[in-house]
Parts: sequence; structure tokens; C-alpha cells
Amino acid sequence: MSIPALAKLEEFLTVNQAAEHLGVSASTLRNWDRAGKLKARRHPINGYRLYSRRELDRVLRLLKV
Repeated sequence: MSIPALAKLEEFLTVNQAAEHLGVSASTLRNWDRAGKLKARRHPINGYRLYSRRELDRVLRLLKV
């Protein structure tokens, strides 16, 4: 993996980190992903879900309305 790709990974959170950021369970986050309410990317090496901080902040704004 190149250095720019590693830098971009810092902009993403794991399922547990993202769930904590939003104040929901990891299961809820996965359900939202399956339902298309939230878009996860996949880690290039291990395939785990990763969520963009920008996308999570967008969801937070929607949840607060």
C-alpha cells in the first residue's frame, strides 16, 4: 500500500469507532449499511467495513434534526 493510501485510511473509522461516534450499536450501523442508509468502504487489505468521517458527520446532522 502506498503512503497516500495510508493517509486516506486515517479519514475512515471502523464499525465500532463509527458506532461510538454516532451513539448507536455496531449492529445498527451494519443494518443501515445493508439498507443503503450509510455507505461503507472496505479496507484494502482485510476487507473490513470503514466509514468516512465526512459521511458520519452528515448522518449525525440528520439524526439531530
